[in-house]
Amino acid sequence: MKTNFLFYIFTISTFVSVHSELLHFDWVVSVSSNVPIGDPKEVIMINNQFPGPLLNTTTNDVVIINVHNNLTEPFLMTWNGVQLRRNSWQDGVEGTNCPIMPGKNWTYKFQMKDQIGSFFYFPSLFFLKAAGGYGPIRINNVETVPLPFPRPDYEYDILIGDWYFDEYKDLRISLEDGCKMPFPDAILINGMRSNQAIFEFQPRATYRLRISNVGLKTTLNFKIQDHEMLLVETEGAYTLKKYHQSLDIHVGQSYSVLVTAKNHSYGSSYHMVASSRFIPRELSGLAIIRYPGFDVESLVAVYPDEPSQDEYGYAMEQALSIRTDLLVGAARRNPQGSYVYGSINISRTLILQNGEAALDGQNRYTVNGVSFLHPRTPLKLADYFQLSDVFEPGFVPAATVGDVPRLGVSVIDANYHDFVHVVFQNPLDSLQTWHSDGYNFFVVGMGRGKWEEGKMETYNMIDAIYRSTIQVYPYSWTAILIKLDNQGMWNLRSQDAEKWYLGQELYIRVKGDVNDPSKISPRDEAPIPANVIKCGKVADL
Repeated sequence: MKTNFLFYIFTISTFVSVHSELLHFDWVVSVSSNVPIGDPKEVIMINNQFPGPLLNTTTNDVVIINVHNNLTEPFLMTWNGVQLRRNSWQDGVEGTNCPIMPGKNWTYKFQMKDQIGSFFYFPSLFFLKAAGGYGPIRINNVETVPLPFPRPDYEYDILIGDWYFDEYKDLRISLEDGCKMPFPDAILINGMRSNQAIFEFQPRATYRLRISNVGLKTTLNFKIQDHEMLLVETEGAYTLKKYHQSLDIHVGQSYSVLVTAKNHSYGSSYHMVASSRFIPRELSGLAIIRYPGFDVESLVAVYPDEPSQDEYGYAMEQALSIRTDLLVGAARRNPQGSYVYGSINISRTLILQNGEAALDGQNRYTVNGVSFLHPRTPLKLADYFQLSDVFEPGFVPAATVGDVPRLGVSVIDANYHDFVHVVFQNPLDSLQTWHSDGYNFFVVGMGRGKWEEGKMETYNMIDAIYRSTIQVYPYSWTAILIKLDNQGMWNLRSQDAEKWYLGQELYIRVKGDVNDPSKISPRDEAPIPANVIKCGKVADL
C-alpha cells in the first residue's frame, strides 16, 4: 500500500521535508519442501515465494516491513547495499539487532535516502541463506532526476547463485564440526534449475536486467547468447557505459545492464548463462530468452567458452575497467562527479588482512588474526546502554605476521566524517569478497602481491567505481576510500557465507561528539526504535 505524504517520523530520521511515499509490506517467512533441484529439502519462502517478492521503491521512499517468523529458528533480514542512512538499528545483522524469535514478528522501518540502484535482501542468521529467503530490491529514480540512458521498455530482476543439495542445517553443523564447505551442486537463476526461468523478449525492445549474485561462495560469469550487455549501474552508482560479452559477478554484487532485443524473425530464442568461476567444478545455470513464436525444439544449448576458469588477469582487468560516470546525476540532479574524493585528506589508513586458523577445534576465518565471536548482546544495544563488558572499542590489531590467531570482538572506533583509506590484503589462494553495511566506497586500486605505500601512486583518484561490495583476488590487494558520513554501528564482512559464519567480519562504530548515545540528536542518528527487541544483558532494561 502506498500513501503520499510530507512526513515527520522520528524513527526514520529527524524532520524530513521531501515528497515521498510510505510503503507498507507484510512478509511471512516460512519453509517449503518444493525444491528447485535435487532431493526434497527445506527452502525458505517469503509470502510463499522463492525468491521472495520484489521490494520495488523510489529514492527517499520510507519502507515499513512487518516480518513474521514462522520458522523454527530465530530470524533476521538484512538489506544488502541499502545504506539505511543514520539508522543502523534496522540493519538486520547479529551485531545490531536481537533476532525475531519463532512465532514472533518485528517491523523494520527505514528510508531509501538519497539512493538509486539494484540490490537484494537475504536472511543473515544461522546460515539460513543456504535455504533461500532472498529477493530483489529496486530503488528507482525520482521523476525529477532523469535516467542517464533512454528509459528501457522493460525491466527484469535476475538473481543468480550457487545451490547446495544439503540442508542448511547439515551444512551449518558440518562447519561447526570443523569441515569446509564442499563445492556447490548447481547454479540457480531466479530460484530455478536450468531452462526453467523464461524471459520474454520483444524484437527491438530495450531491457534493463538487474543482476545480483545471491549465492553463498561462488563467483559467477554472466552472459547472454549472441547479445551484448551495456553496463550502466552497479550498486547505486551509474557507470561509464561499456559493452560486455560477459560479466564476472562476485558473491553479494549487483549490476544493471541494458540489452537490446534483436530485430529478429519470428520464433527465435537464446540462452542466458550463469557459470561458475575459479573453482574446479564447472557448473552452469541456464535460462531462456524467448522471442514471440518460440519453438522449444529449436533451442540449442550454449555453454560458456570464455573466460577460462583460472584467468584472474582477465577478471582484474575487467574490474578495473568499471568506472563511475562523473557527468550524470544519480539520486540527485547534481553530477556524481560533484564529490571530488581525490582532493580530500585521508584521516587514517587501515590494513585488513584475511586469514584462516584452527581455533577450538573449528576451522575459523580471521581479520588481522581475530576471528569474530558474537557476544549474546548485540553491539548496537550494548553501546546504547553503555555496557562496558560486551566489547572494547578500537579492538582491532594491526595486520602483522606471526601473531597467534584468537577469538574476539573486533570493533573499529571511527569519528563521524572521517575519510578512511582501507586496504584489503589477501595472502591466500582463494578469492575474497568484502561488503560494508551503511556505506558505498570508492574502489581506487587493486593489484597482485603485497600492498605497500608506493602503490597509492597508481590509484584512480578521479572516477573510481562507487559501490558496497568488492573482490580481492588471491595473493592480491584491493584499496578503497570511504567517507564515514553515516553514524551508527556498521558491519564489515566477508560475503563468502562460510567465512562470514566462521568469524571473518568486524564492526565499525562511527560516532560523533556526543558520548551518551541516548542524547544523540536525531539529525545525526535515529533514536532507538520504540519496538526494539531486547536480549542478552539488556533483556530487562
